[in-house]
This record gives sequence, structure tokens and C-alpha cells, in this order.
Amino acid sequence: MLHVTIRQLKIFEAVARQLSITRAAEELHLSQPAVSMQMKKLAEAVGQPLMEQEGKRVRLTGAGQELVGTAREVLMSLKRFELGLVARKGLSSGYLRLAAITTATYFVPRLLGEFAKLYPGVKVTLRVANREQALESLAGGLEDLYVLGQPPEDLPVTAEPFMTNPLVVIAHPDHALAHKRRIPLRQLADQPWLMREPGSGTRKAVERLFAGKGLAIVPRMELGGNEAIKQAVLAELGIAVLSQHTLALHRSDQFAILDAEGFPILRQWHAVYPARKPLTVVARTFLDFLLAYGREYDTRPA
Repeated sequence: MLHVTIRQLKIFEAVARQLSITRAAEELHLSQPAVSMQMKKLAEAVGQPLMEQEGKRVRLTGAGQELVGTAREVLMSLKRFELGLVARKGLSSGYLRLAAITTATYFVPRLLGEFAKLYPGVKVTLRVANREQALESLAGGLEDLYVLGQPPEDLPVTAEPFMTNPLVVIAHPDHALAHKRRIPLRQLADQPWLMREPGSGTRKAVERLFAGKGLAIVPRMELGGNEAIKQAVLAELGIAVLSQHTLALHRSDQFAILDAEGFPILRQWHAVYPARKPLTVVARTFLDFLLAYGREYDTRPA
């Protein structure tokens, strides 16, 4: 029987996710020595090294990779239990003010629907905004929680990752590249591109990927929304990169997902809130709901 504590598992999960003791310490509001000490005690309890230091980052050993899966299962089970306790005690009323960037609206309403079944007395307002508008609202602390693909780097916030956000290249099913394998980025760069407005998180991620190969892409068209981009793709005006979640309501044969070098770009959806603003009981409950059920939702086909 392993003699490990829930605290050790929580710290280990944060280190494994961040691949950094420093970042895990910041996330958990602990000192680096405290995190290192708990990791040492956990490794001693397991009887095998769980990670190896590589400069400022860490790498999980085989035992560490096995343990992190178990740790997440244990922590998720505890979250579900806590949610059940809250539900039995009865969160009978309250308000939740939620803001989400446009792309997140392809799955957030489903999660809100499940949350509403648990807490039918809670009233929810969902504000949909582009990234720039969402960050302006976040800076002013106007909503309780924000669902963002990429947390801001210039605002004091707390960001909790809760679900994978795969970015894929889509094209018309009859596109010449639709059935190609391992399409090189250089070949993609020569295609007519349909892109979101400058400042879009998706656009920044794509431009970083191409820039890393010394390539630049010039958009044929810039469109202000995912639906407009999808319609332009179907009109055979070019190719685009979108979150795979935006395809959830379409037939699988309506778009071709290209097998391209560097894709999918795996990002995370984050629940974000101002660091100095305490969460309300309702907001805390919804955040716990996201963390507990987000990974479960993440396993379903996009």
C-alpha cells in the first residue's frame, strides 16, 4: 500500500502538467522548496524516481507517467464527490456571470446545460465576445469567470486548464490536398488562406508555427467569425485553421481535415478570473464542475 497524501498528488499533478516546479509552485501559491520537498517524499513513497531535471524544466520518468494518470483519476473522483455533496446540500439560488470567446460557444452551452441540471436554481448569463472584448471585460472584472483559449500575459489572473483545444487545418472535401499525407508547411504556406482578425488566439498560434519554420502566410481573406470562415471554405475560397470543436455540429464529410505537418496544434481551454477577485460560491462551484467534468467531456469526439 502506497502511503501518499492527496496534497502530494495535487502537487505532483501540477508539476507534471506544467513540467516545471517553479510554475507549479506559482499555480499552487507555494514556495519552490515546499513543492520540491513534497515531490521528494512522494518519490520515496513510490520507491522510484518520478521525474528528471532538464535545465529549468522536468521530464516524467516511466513511473511518473503512470502515476500522473492515477493521480488525475483520484483527484477527479474527489471533485465529483465534492460536487455531489454541494448538490445534496442544495445550491438553491445565485447568479453566475460567464464570458466566453466565440469559439468556446460550441461547447460551453452543453456544459452549462449539465450544470443547470445539478443546480436548477442558479441563474446564468453568458456573454459571447471576441478575445479583445473578453480581455477588456476581464481587466475590469465585470464577469465571474472567462473561458479563454490563451490566458493574458499582461493581466494578474488565475487560469485553470480544463480541456484540450485542438486546432486543425480544414478545407473543402474536394480540395487537392484533402487526401494527401504529411503535407509540409511550405506547401501549405502557398495556399490561399482564410484567417481570423489580427489578435485572434488561433491566428497567433498558426503564425508562430509557420514562423518557426521561417515561413509567413498572407491571408487571402480576413473574416471576423468562425461561421464566416467555414462558409468561405465551403465556397472553395481557401483553407483555414479552426478549433476542432467548431466542427462538432457538422457531418464528418462536410469538411476535410488536412493531415499537415505540425497539426493539430494542441492548446488548452482555460477558466480564467482576476487573481485578486475572490470567486463567489456559485462561480467556485462552476469552476469545480469544469475541472471535474471537463476531462470527461474532452474524451468525447469533437
